[in-house]
Amino acid sequence: MVPAQSSRAAATLALVEGLQSRFVGALENVARSHEEVRGFAEVVWDRDEGRHGGGRRLVAPTGSVFDRGSINVSQVHYDDLPSKRLASATALSAIVHPRSPHAPSVHMHFSHTEMRDGAGYWRMMADLNPALPVASDTQRFAEALARESGVLYSMAATEGDAYFWIPALERHRGVTHFYLESHDSGDFEADKALAERLGGAAISAYAEIIGRGAGRSGSRDEQARQLAYHTLYFFQVLTLDRGTTSGLLVHDQNDVGILGSLPSHVDPDLLASWRPRLDPLQRPLLDRIVAQLPVDRPAAVCEDVKRALAREVRAFYRDNRDALALQARGSVVPPTVANHAGQPIGAASNE
Repeated sequence: MVPAQSSRAAATLALVEGLQSRFVGALENVARSHEEVRGFAEVVWDRDEGRHGGGRRLVAPTGSVFDRGSINVSQVHYDDLPSKRLASATALSAIVHPRSPHAPSVHMHFSHTEMRDGAGYWRMMADLNPALPVASDTQRFAEALARESGVLYSMAATEGDAYFWIPALERHRGVTHFYLESHDSGDFEADKALAERLGGAAISAYAEIIGRGAGRSGSRDEQARQLAYHTLYFFQVLTLDRGTTSGLLVHDQNDVGILGSLPSHVDPDLLASWRPRLDPLQRPLLDRIVAQLPVDRPAAVCEDVKRALAREVRAFYRDNRDALALQARGSVVPPTVANHAGQPIGAASNE
């Protein structure tokens, strides 16, 4: 993989690689405390055979205390394509779904996008997503982020609640959400330090939270509630999540990685039951998603299924651009797809 030439891209890559190492180390410590000795496996992918960057994700072993875990670092750049609006995009994108229903899922994203004209902005996200909410866990996670973000916290929490609202189900995806979009104070080093503090705080808080719940087995009812919640999470990612959709629209070289946020199993019947609640523009998308799931109950979301889902989502939005307006949003909508101007949607590109 050829790294970006920009000094800011290099500094951001060092930051997110450090957060990746720290997060995986914390998760492996949790696993070892439950006598799990297998570590996370490395998966490397290249953008255009590495000429335009690529990524490295660390994946939780199957059958561990983690139902699914994907901690991905990526850097894509167009140093040799000056016609591109985007110069580079460097990111940590992480999702963990523990096996126990008593341990919440978590999502984190920290990235810096640098444009050809030298402008740039940060995206900072962290949200706690339990199947069985515990008030003290919610408080611990939110307070960790509030402490590091100071006066920005109220706005970021409001933006997160707006982004992760699911209109069809009239509920949020998680219990506490932090979302800073297009953040640029004018001081790159200060913003980078903020991202590092927020990432570290979220990792520490989450490790503490799942350390208490990861070893607890769930009753049949609790496992059923977890499956229903995982189905909701799957629904939100594939029908609403703007970041996921943008990633799928601008490239097709890392579909499994982009859909690393999906849990291992979902309930297709529950998923299909939500169809009447969707906007008519989105109902065909849900039909296409359900059609790609195995007939088993619950349905396993394996890598082949992820590839099929990615193709369906990409094809749907290519043919139904108006449906993009129904996707999740805060007060600022980043022009992620437009940043890759110069290639048609669906061509091999990446952020």
